[in-house]
Amino acid sequence: MVLAAFFPVFGRLLYNRPVIELTIPGRGTLQLEHLVLDVNGTLAVDGALIEGVARRLASLRDRLQIHLLTADTHGRQAEIDRQLNLQAVRVRPGDEAAQKAEYLRRLGAERVAAIGQGANDAAMLETAALGVCVLSPEGAATSSLLAADLVVPDILTALDLFDKPVRIVASLRT
Repeated sequence: MVLAAFFPVFGRLLYNRPVIELTIPGRGTLQLEHLVLDVNGTLAVDGALIEGVARRLASLRDRLQIHLLTADTHGRQAEIDRQLNLQAVRVRPGDEAAQKAEYLRRLGAERVAAIGQGANDAAMLETAALGVCVLSPEGAATSSLLAADLVVPDILTALDLFDKPVRIVASLRT
C-alpha cells in the first residue's frame, strides 16, 4: 500500500529553496515555494495588523518565500512592513487585480499559494496554484470566494494550513 504518496512533504529543499510539497488525490502534486498575501482586509483591518499574523508568518519563512502585495489603502504599510520585517510591493491605482495576477505569473504561478479576500484579489487567487480566500471583518468579495480553491474563516486559519498542510489535502482531494 502506497500511503506515502498521499501525505505532504514539507520543509524540504528544492534546489536549495524552501518548498512545501503536497500530493492531492485527483489534483496532482503542488510544489509551493511562494506565499503571496494581500495586506488590507487580509492581514490587516483598518490599517492595523491582525494579532497573531506576525508570529505565524515568521514560522513559515523557513518553508515559503513570503510576499506582500498592497494598495496601501490606509497609508500604514510602512508600519506593517516593520512589524513583519518584510517589504510590501505596492500596486498602482487602476487595474490592481491584473497587477496582482501578473506578479504571480512573474514568480511562476504554478509554485505560488495566494491569500486574499477583496475583489482585486480574485484574479490572483485564480492564477495561483493554490488560492485561499479569507472571510474578513471587511467582508469577502463574491468574485474572490468563487476564484479560490479554499475559503477559510480568517487569516490565522489560512496561515495554519501551511503549518498543517494535510488539511489542504483533506479539503481538496477528489
